[in-house]
Amino acid sequence: MRLPLQITFRQMEPSEALEKRIRLLAGRLDRFSSHIMGCHVTIEAPHQHQRQGRIYEVRIELTVPQRELLAHREHRARHSHEDVYVALRDAFRAVRRQLEDYEREHRQDVKHHEPPLHGRVSELHPADDFGRIESDDGRSIYFHRHSVLGGDFAHLTTGTEVRFVEEPGDLGPQASTVHVDRHGAPRP
Repeated sequence: MRLPLQITFRQMEPSEALEKRIRLLAGRLDRFSSHIMGCHVTIEAPHQHQRQGRIYEVRIELTVPQRELLAHREHRARHSHEDVYVALRDAFRAVRRQLEDYEREHRQDVKHHEPPLHGRVSELHPADDFGRIESDDGRSIYFHRHSVLGGDFAHLTTGTEVRFVEEPGDLGPQASTVHVDRHGAPRP
């Protein structure tokens, strides 16, 4: 962390034990990212006039390049947060998940889905629950009834335009997800 850790207690007395725990948890975040520029943790005790147990609110603001990550744990219905250490743990877990996502994006390790391919149904075998798609590049792609989304297999005809996701199969390429293209009518 480039800037010193900031800890704020609201509506409660500062606690040396809590500060020590916060410093430990904040220090662990450095294992997930070397880009952390600053961290501000706020712990707030609820108003004293509540009838039920005191449920603590924890807010963690983590600054990284070009972004601020925020975890805010306020669970009025979660009685586990009557324990300030549990509320603290949950908030740090939430901000850690955000930090891990940030690092994946920063490394460009985020999955990018290929756009669906286009084609038209070239063969149908309803009795055997399969068919074939002729892709725009002329290849024949197998598909099964269960690959067609929305239960549209029964409505398919030869020439119906479809979008699909291709994946390798045991006997060659196959369509894992088939969407009926509602924009176009069947081609002749």
